Amino acid sequence: MDVKIKKPENAQQNLAKTGVDGLDDILAGGLTPNRLYLVDGNPGSGKTTVALHFLMEGAALGETTLYVTLAETAEELKAVADNHGWDLDGIELLEIIPGSDALSSDEQITMFHPSEVELGEATKNILAAVERLKPTRVVIDSLSELRLLSQHSLRYRRQILALKRFFMGRECTVLLLDDRTADATDRQPYSIAHGVVTLEQFAPDYGPERRRLLVSKYRGSSFRGGYHDFVIRQGGVQVFPRLVAGEYPMRSQRDVVPSGVSELDSLLGGGLALGTSTLITGPAGAGKSSLAMQYVLAACNRNERAAVILFDESIATTCDRMSGMGRPLNEVRKKGLLSLQQVDPAELSPGQLVHSLREKVERDGAKLVVLDSLNGYMHAMPGEGFLTVQLHELTTYLGQRGVTTILVTTQMGFIGSAMQSPVDATYLADCVVLLRYFEDQGRVRKAVSVVKKRTGHHEDTIRELIISSNGIHVGPPLSDFRGVLTGVPEWRGTRKGQER
Repeated sequence: MDVKIKKPENAQQNLAKTGVDGLDDILAGGLTPNRLYLVDGNPGSGKTTVALHFLMEGAALGETTLYVTLAETAEELKAVADNHGWDLDGIELLEIIPGSDALSSDEQITMFHPSEVELGEATKNILAAVERLKPTRVVIDSLSELRLLSQHSLRYRRQILALKRFFMGRECTVLLLDDRTADATDRQPYSIAHGVVTLEQFAPDYGPERRRLLVSKYRGSSFRGGYHDFVIRQGGVQVFPRLVAGEYPMRSQRDVVPSGVSELDSLLGGGLALGTSTLITGPAGAGKSSLAMQYVLAACNRNERAAVILFDESIATTCDRMSGMGRPLNEVRKKGLLSLQQVDPAELSPGQLVHSLREKVERDGAKLVVLDSLNGYMHAMPGEGFLTVQLHELTTYLGQRGVTTILVTTQMGFIGSAMQSPVDATYLADCVVLLRYFEDQGRVRKAVSVVKKRTGHHEDTIRELIISSNGIHVGPPLSDFRGVLTGVPEWRGTRKGQER
């Protein structure tokens, strides 16, 4: 079940759906019918797959559809469809490509330039097929062939204008595909088309290629601007529209979200607030994930659904760790109250991750979301600057949906003032929980404190955090120590049998 994204207002009715749900959402419902559109992108970016989606959607509605191919053969198109498990029986395929006899010397001897003859024949065949079939949806693949046959830009522009005038009044929606093989300054179809959808494919320094699309033009209609991630899988194209948190109304409910550990709730002034975001930060092994999972189990015990996105450790490791604390996850997982998703940041685009979280919230009804950790989330982003912007949009959306969010981040280093965070998300979070190691009598101990909470009071004390086979325990304030947060505290009290 796909998440239904709230669409901008659009005055057009009876829109022509593209067959790709995410793209229809971006276009505020679909394409204005009886217009000419351009879908451009480098070879391999997915233009043919999107075009086949468009025609299959029309065929499913009982419309007459036509695919005009000037480069690929009908057999190649059917092979693409077979790989996706599609049936093209409802689509008329018109193949206009030179035959093998075009290689013979007799065929190349003519009074006219070959392109003049071929352009006229190609145009004649296209117009004849449209007149005969009277389709409501047409795809012409691709403009690069018409560009080559036209020889120069003036004739090419006239050819596109002639096609546009021909289709006007014929109640036909047309997609023109272009593979960007021409000079980058050649923008003839952009000015003529009613709308332009650009598909991009790029390879990061590590990991598989990624794809995104941009609607750069759509006359007289609203659409969601910016880049949107998409993937091509067996079965077709899936588009992940960019999240816009402002499209969702704010929920004013601010109930308390307890952890199940009374001392921890006291430290937080009663607990977390519903619909807020909390950042748990500290060095590796300090108990950040265990603390976050304590809130997850408390939510599940209240019969609320929770979702945990794991970047750094496997699901098996998480389950083993919680079992070692006397908090097994099997029961709540069997009840469907807990969703654990292990993510490889190299294989997942930001749009896919946001879409997955939205499904867990809007489809499954999750009330608590944990991202563990932001270090892994950062590696899924194209850059740290984009990370903070997308993270802000995500936490705002979750808050407005009444979802409590816990973000985990690991600081570099273990003790001392040199500890640093790979990304500063403290200003985004409504609450910040700080974990630290400190040394005492030859033992490494853990401390927990709350340094920020926007939605109410909290203790300013530093308490000891104890994680054992019996779960999580929070001790009394460490009032006899000074310098706990530095990792090397100074004892200020008196121990039994020892003078200060």
